[in-house]
Amino acid sequence: MALEAPLAVGATVAAAALGGRYMIVAWQAFKTYLSAPRVRRFYHGGFEQVMTKREAALILGVRESAVMEKIKDAHRRVMVANHPDAGGSHYLASKINEAKDILTGKTRGGSSAF
Repeated sequence: MALEAPLAVGATVAAAALGGRYMIVAWQAFKTYLSAPRVRRFYHGGFEQVMTKREAALILGVRESAVMEKIKDAHRRVMVANHPDAGGSHYLASKINEAKDILTGKTRGGSSAF
């Protein structure tokens, strides 16, 4: 019986040390997760009634003040991924074209027909 008490105490101390180490590692991983930047690659959300320059820039993935060449490249890239002939939506294609027109200054009169 004299041997059982020190063994139990040793096992308890070892378990507490391992548990503490686990908690420290978990806390450090949690802090790293919180400080990591969250970057969204695509515009999430519905469309506004009348498209603004901000919304157009979000759709194409460029800045509102982007140069014409970047706008055209972004339009081509987004349109290839969403073209109706490749299984995309006609509505999305019209919104992508509307976004390009707004950013290039060739706005159509009024909002989209859809």
